[in-house]
Amino acid sequence: MKLKLFSFALIITAMGILASCGGRGSSAQNEEPKDAEAVLEEMDETPQEPEFAFNPDSVASEPIFDIVTNYGTIRVQLFEDTPKHRDNFVKLASKRFYDGILFHRVINGFMIQAGDPTTKDPNADPSRFGYNDSGYKVPAEIIPAHKHIKGALCAAREGDRANPEKKSSGSQFYLVQNPESCAQLDGGYTVYGKTISGLEVIDKIAGVKTGDRDRPESPVKILNINLVQE
Repeated sequence: MKLKLFSFALIITAMGILASCGGRGSSAQNEEPKDAEAVLEEMDETPQEPEFAFNPDSVASEPIFDIVTNYGTIRVQLFEDTPKHRDNFVKLASKRFYDGILFHRVINGFMIQAGDPTTKDPNADPSRFGYNDSGYKVPAEIIPAHKHIKGALCAAREGDRANPEKKSSGSQFYLVQNPESCAQLDGGYTVYGKTISGLEVIDKIAGVKTGDRDRPESPVKILNINLVQE
């Protein structure tokens, strides 16, 4: 295997990725986006990086992962026909990139969003959560058959004006809680996986009390992401 949101839309400012709803916003970087494969290769060569949680080259064509949170476990399956997003998620999970990351944006009746590594830093300014990612973009893989169904695993991205090619954030993703609210995003964002169990966990997370920029008042954390061998 080779390697915000609207009126309801994910938008960008010069400061970084913003996931906004009704004018509220938060999320990535000022630097020129890097090539995904180049950045992931750099991660492989960095001696400080932890050992692989699993061998990313030996997973199934539609691998299954448990996203273990402090609210429960969401089991997702990645799609074979979105290989760039699948491989990117696999590689990041194998490197434990998501371990300790928070769901920084939660909108009940819409979606829950995570993937900003800044949220792992206890000394970081919470008002800046959502403005960073892995430092590169992933080319769009928008498949008409993949809709924003409940539990759909989707890639956050910059808005169309700054990002006409609809390239995805390298690490920020969202899980659909309400498919009716997210239906108008169909065809505009890459949907690269689905929830096969744990929809009640998505609902539980979506129902937490939030404050500024739809940020949960108490941490909603990804403890780890585990490959499921089936």
